[in-house]
Amino acid sequence: MSPDSSAPPPVSRARRAGWFFLCIPLVLGVVGWWSWSGAAGAAEQQAPSDASPVEEPSGGAVARAPPRAAGPVSPGAALVRGPTPGAQDLSTVSPEQRERLALRELWGERLARAKQTLESYVAATRYPPQSRSIREHPDQVEMAEPERTRPLSREHPDVQLRLKQDRVFVVGDELVRFFVSCEDGQRTPRPCEVVSASAHEAEHMGSTVPPVPVAFTDDGAMGDALAGDGIYSGVFQPSKQGFPLYSGTIRVNVRVRSGKAEGMAFLDILYTNAVPATFTGRVREVLSDGSLLLYLGINVRKAGRYVVAGRMDDESGTPFAHVSFNEELREGLQEVKLTVFGKLVLDEVPTFPLKLRDVEGFLLKESGDPDRELMTALRGYVHTTNAYSTDVFSPSEWQAEERQRYIDEYTRDVAEAQRNFNATFEGGKPP
Repeated sequence: MSPDSSAPPPVSRARRAGWFFLCIPLVLGVVGWWSWSGAAGAAEQQAPSDASPVEEPSGGAVARAPPRAAGPVSPGAALVRGPTPGAQDLSTVSPEQRERLALRELWGERLARAKQTLESYVAATRYPPQSRSIREHPDQVEMAEPERTRPLSREHPDVQLRLKQDRVFVVGDELVRFFVSCEDGQRTPRPCEVVSASAHEAEHMGSTVPPVPVAFTDDGAMGDALAGDGIYSGVFQPSKQGFPLYSGTIRVNVRVRSGKAEGMAFLDILYTNAVPATFTGRVREVLSDGSLLLYLGINVRKAGRYVVAGRMDDESGTPFAHVSFNEELREGLQEVKLTVFGKLVLDEVPTFPLKLRDVEGFLLKESGDPDRELMTALRGYVHTTNAYSTDVFSPSEWQAEERQRYIDEYTRDVAEAQRNFNATFEGGKPP
């Protein structure tokens, strides 16, 4: 939810968040189809040219081709496949036996991949999408404070420009601070000077607001940490510097000089002039069905679909979980639910009390650019929970109709592949 300004204007992740688990089967299906095709082709090529064509077994399994997992066959696949010709002289094997061996290899591969798909899907969806380990969201451990380096110019690639900003999302009267410095390839500081800087609408937005100058200094004032340290600092307040009624991406262009080298760079922010809702800061906690629920107060001024996300730390301040909310809200004072899932607590074993911090939110727009209206974030720690014993949390995995539907489908795929694999052995069962 916090895009990096090193890319073009921030792109919405909210529209993709709700479809995360729906996309898993689709991706697995495409890669699995490719893997199956390769396995089938290899099996057919292994058979001598005088062998009878391999016929697909009945049952429609091949035609349906449900989503499959990518990746190599598991180590246990060799056991699944059963005996292979090995050192046996193939010249003594009848065409019927060669056909059976080719089918055995093919269905052994399919069975291993079907099992892998089922196991991978079950493991990936054991927690609900709105309550995940922070390890799955390494880019969300902290609120976005993008920092990047790039060559100052093509003519002087040895001079690196370091660009940093303390936030990407700016709301109402908030300020954003930019930092610019120069260094060589070994990160040794070089002389640096911001010759000029100006803020304007990003090019893709269409220019209706004239550019406004932005001052960068290295004098220890106006947000600059230390005079003469070679790090130029600039403070930009859109509501007071030319963009009071504007909402969208604002780009700050900077021209920088280091010795004889000179070049251009930019820093982006996403700005909302009027918030659609505000957090009240009040949080109440409830234990329900083996999970910890945090209800965060919110005053909605504009009804619609809201996306809210926060970070959970354990008692020591170690990041533990990423919690989120994505639902429709009506106007007025109400609450959003952030879930700390019981099984996630039991698996990760954080030390209590837990602490909620850095909560962000926005109203998702159905169309237009930008695709969101930002809320003012709650920075720092917002709430500290009570201390709980692990006995109050449930070890049950997340249950949902859609998840169960996919598990049932993948389980049928495993059973079907197992039946066809067994059918390649005399007596219908591997020795």
